[in-house]
Amino acid sequence: MVSVRSVVDRVGPTLLHAVQLPDPCPAVADVVIAEPGAPAQLAAGDLVLGVATGDTDAAVELVRHSAAAGAAAVLLKPPVARKPPVRRAAKAAGIALIEVRAATAWAQLVWLLRTVLDAAAEEPESLEGDPASADLFRLADAVAAVVDAPVTIEDTNSRVLAYSARQDITDPARVSTIMGRRIPDDVLAKFRSRGVFRELSRGRQTIFVPAQRDGTLPRLIVPIRMGGELLGSMWAVVRGPVSDERAAAFADTAPVVALHLLRRRAHADAQRRASAELLRAVLEGKAGPRAAIAELELTDEPHRVVVVDTPGDDEGLRLALMERMSMGIGRRPIATELGGLLYTVVPDGADWPSLADPSRGAPRVAAGSAVKIGELPRSRAEAEETLSLLRAGVIEGPSGSFDGLWTALALHRTATAAAAAGVAGLGPLEQLREYDRINGTGYVDTLYEWLRHPGDPRSAAQALRIHPNTFRYRMRRVLELVPLDLDDPDVRLALLVQLVAVRWS
Repeated sequence: MVSVRSVVDRVGPTLLHAVQLPDPCPAVADVVIAEPGAPAQLAAGDLVLGVATGDTDAAVELVRHSAAAGAAAVLLKPPVARKPPVRRAAKAAGIALIEVRAATAWAQLVWLLRTVLDAAAEEPESLEGDPASADLFRLADAVAAVVDAPVTIEDTNSRVLAYSARQDITDPARVSTIMGRRIPDDVLAKFRSRGVFRELSRGRQTIFVPAQRDGTLPRLIVPIRMGGELLGSMWAVVRGPVSDERAAAFADTAPVVALHLLRRRAHADAQRRASAELLRAVLEGKAGPRAAIAELELTDEPHRVVVVDTPGDDEGLRLALMERMSMGIGRRPIATELGGLLYTVVPDGADWPSLADPSRGAPRVAAGSAVKIGELPRSRAEAEETLSLLRAGVIEGPSGSFDGLWTALALHRTATAAAAAGVAGLGPLEQLREYDRINGTGYVDTLYEWLRHPGDPRSAAQALRIHPNTFRYRMRRVLELVPLDLDDPDVRLALLVQLVAVRWS
């Protein structure tokens, strides 16, 4: 477990300040929100967030209640966190008291605290005690000491992977970066306009960005490379120009960080491969729901199988799509490939149609119906059937779901069965089709729309994009060419089945 002191250091002075830390410093197990007016259910090792606890007496009571339950610390906002009665209560009870900066949103703080706890819990045992190969947060601390400035470690998409505890020199851009775990778009645009990312791609050893008019402090940036590949970058907020010696020392830390990023990638790739193999087995009916729920960290709520048809043989595009499909569903990536198609599993209600964004290179996406985990093979078959209609152009648009397109699927299944039985060759329909082929007329289409819009020639004419009088004339010609008793409901039904077979099969 990580200690309260380590949590405060990792989140940093931008957000947290330790008012009272007992010795020895307690270990942290979880984050709990103490809702106003409700008794908190606390356990040993909890970080207790005093949301809306602005009264001194209430704060003292929360401190005493938390200490009695064995909680590790109470977090309060100013001014109540520094009130003498609150501090005395924390000291007497032997519990840590942490002040949360006034502008900090509680929801964001909960997310950051749990990120720190997760990082500590997942730290590989083999790296314990090795400062050069410790987790990225420790590594960021070590790099910050070298450059004597607060540091963030970011990937190639400007997402923050870790940050140092030394965030005492900061500006609004750095605060927003840490809070949002990526460089904000407006800040990103400013650095891009200065050519920062162009210089990163060119392999510069260090890049210095002077202070900006909006108050953004100077940055010293070092690319993280291995074998010619750009893996990410380190950003230090500095007071001004940095000496060549210190800049070189900062750059010298990049290979160590690169090794850690490669280990991180290898670990993620191994997880991704294992998840892909298990998902493939689940979709093929070779693995049960228990394995899917346990290993893929799915819930027991209904899920859909989503299949993505990628154009051509662009391997880079397929990898990018796999990355998109692997994000945001559980804590482990859930995507696999079968027969040249990409598959993922999403909870019912997830925004899977967004995968069909043509600008991202995925023109066709289909989903099966929402089913229990044990029925995912059926949802897969439904998704594939829906995709076949998208590919054939029977359904307009880039995406569709099995349950949302049931009418098209019913007609397609009927047409397939009817075509296999040869129903289109029965009766006088073939004579009318032959006449159209020889004379270039559209009498079969006219008959089809007449049957689809019974008693409504205007709608039928609109479907054919002709004048209603033209439609009526064509129908008279149809009845002159072939003997049809359209007053007989069985004749109409038989003709409709035949025409569906012709048009949909």
